[in-house]
Amino acid sequence: MALTLNPGTLIVASAYPDPPFDLMENGSAGGFDIELMDAISAQLGMRLQPVSYSGDDFNGIFDGLAKRTCDAVISGTTITPERSAIVLFSQPYPEFNQGIAVNRHLTPNASSVADLRGLTAGIQSGNTSDLVARRLLAEGVIADIKYYPYHGIGSALDDLEAGRIGLVVKLFPVISWLVKDRPRLAVAMQVPTREKLGIAFAKDNEALCGAVDRALKTLHGNGEFARLQTRWFPPPTGS
Repeated sequence: MALTLNPGTLIVASAYPDPPFDLMENGSAGGFDIELMDAISAQLGMRLQPVSYSGDDFNGIFDGLAKRTCDAVISGTTITPERSAIVLFSQPYPEFNQGIAVNRHLTPNASSVADLRGLTAGIQSGNTSDLVARRLLAEGVIADIKYYPYHGIGSALDDLEAGRIGLVVKLFPVISWLVKDRPRLAVAMQVPTREKLGIAFAKDNEALCGAVDRALKTLHGNGEFARLQTRWFPPPTGS
């Protein structure tokens, strides 16, 4: 089979907003994922065509692979056994923990999960942050979980600012980016989930997955991957 749906074009689906992985600036797609896939497309001699996923549940993004509306999915996507059962994943690249954002005016001293007792967590539907929230609920730490559609992350943060929920759980670099311009909010802690991220492909497209893995190896070898990583995930000041 051909590597891609349209010869010479790599159609890649991402879910927005998911900065610094995927973001829209002046109507154009940007972020780490887009720049990485642009570099991979160049290695493959292809043109990148980003497309946007707008479903309520993040896991629905993988339907595009089975329905042949995209060639790949990249959106800060954690590799999980459930997802690996329906799609192929590239070799993992970055690894991140989940982060927990709180309202510093309402929970000024929160520094550990024990300080979240009795609060309600806001979670985007289909995100791996749900595993963290459900564990905290089962342990009797948090009181409840409120689910938001994937594109409703802004509403979750608005509710956190207003005190309607007590925390939001999301992949650490994303939640850190999302609260940086909301002075009432802060990322109080990380939960050490050590999630490996990957690029997803249709289950029967081993050829494209292999080609992208080889391109990733080249980008690691020539320093381009490290450059992109430093640009979008700079180390904390003083580290």
